[in-house]
Amino acid sequence: MDTLIMVGQLLLGLSILVGLHELGHLLTAKMFGMRVEKFSIGFPPKIAGFQWGETEYSIGAIPLGGFVKISGMVDESMDSDQMAGEPQPWEFRSKPAWQRLIVMLGGIFVNVVTGIVIFVILVYNNGETYFSRDQVVENGIVALEIGESIGLKTGDKILDINGEPYQSINDLTSGSALLSENGYYTVDRGGEIIKVDIPRGFINSFNSQEAMSSFVNIRYPFELKVIDEGGAADKAGITTEDKILSVNGQPIAYFDELQSVLANNKSQETDFELLTSSKDTIHTMVAVSEQGMIGIAVDPIIDMVQRKYGFAESIKKGTTKAFTVVIMNARAMGKMFTGEVSTKNVSGPIGMAKIYGDTWNWGKFWTITGLISMILAFMNLLPIPALDGGHVIFLLYEMISGRAPSDRFLENSQKVGMVILLALMVFAIGNDVLKLFTGEG
Repeated sequence: MDTLIMVGQLLLGLSILVGLHELGHLLTAKMFGMRVEKFSIGFPPKIAGFQWGETEYSIGAIPLGGFVKISGMVDESMDSDQMAGEPQPWEFRSKPAWQRLIVMLGGIFVNVVTGIVIFVILVYNNGETYFSRDQVVENGIVALEIGESIGLKTGDKILDINGEPYQSINDLTSGSALLSENGYYTVDRGGEIIKVDIPRGFINSFNSQEAMSSFVNIRYPFELKVIDEGGAADKAGITTEDKILSVNGQPIAYFDELQSVLANNKSQETDFELLTSSKDTIHTMVAVSEQGMIGIAVDPIIDMVQRKYGFAESIKKGTTKAFTVVIMNARAMGKMFTGEVSTKNVSGPIGMAKIYGDTWNWGKFWTITGLISMILAFMNLLPIPALDGGHVIFLLYEMISGRAPSDRFLENSQKVGMVILLALMVFAIGNDVLKLFTGEG
């Protein structure tokens, strides 16, 4: 069932985005009087479809893409017979270059608008919920495995990123932080201000959801919420009205301190100093289990910041979020060529499905779909033949030089582009399979 949910979300998200992308091409083509022969979500073989006017609308059995076939255009169909005839007024090749350019940008434009609209609506409906910089500075962090690997320590108070203040704890692992040149965190460590460098290629450490949660957490004070009946704490007389002051003489202010001292005293009797509801200070001995547990559950005494935005603010914030995705992907791709960002981060359909996750959460679904929409726009703009960006480059050349590339050149370029795209797809799927076998991602 978990796998079905992941696959279902991926197929729904891609179907929406591919359908809208191809709709952008279809509408702009029809706007300029071009004949659109086919509109397909998914690649052949066709599993369903209908004819409406001059256009056949269909759904293909291979759901990872789609296409629009416009008469008189050199595309992945490689319809050389049609191109051999005399140009007709309704054909793509008969229209002015500027009209053809708009048609080729139509899908990209729609994906950008879709991404912006999704983020604007999410920001307007949900606002933002986060631990703020002020809360991080007040309480400090818990440095986990990845955080400790670069020199962060539990109790550190992170003041800024690359000398600039930040808004939330999530910004510590944002693309702008991890992809920055000579990046660093400024840290208050027990009153001493130090710099903790962000290593080159550090973003490669965040290759999965599990890795993202292994960097840092905020420290938080706590109160006792549940005492397991018959557990060690219950047997020692601890109640939810008590406050833990120290364990074996070690002061306890934050939950991570309690976890640490229990982990260091597994299978031992420990001295708990408690402040009771009557404001009395008492001591009691508690037997810690082999797992470092005493049978309690706690509530954090810290509230996340909840910020709501008006519609005008949401437009600005949502648009910024959308274009940040494009900027970060462009920077990451550039760093792949230098070797700073590992190509292992390239994911195919399996990786994308895992990002959606095995639980159906509409907020998360639309967030990821918005991200993919912006990435799809960026990827389609790359100057690779067979992608929209390749067509754009040839059209710009025609508009500047006054000479259109020959149909033969375009056909050969299309073949080269298809080989490149297939190779990239094989590489991405290979990455997915490798991660499955190695347990990464």
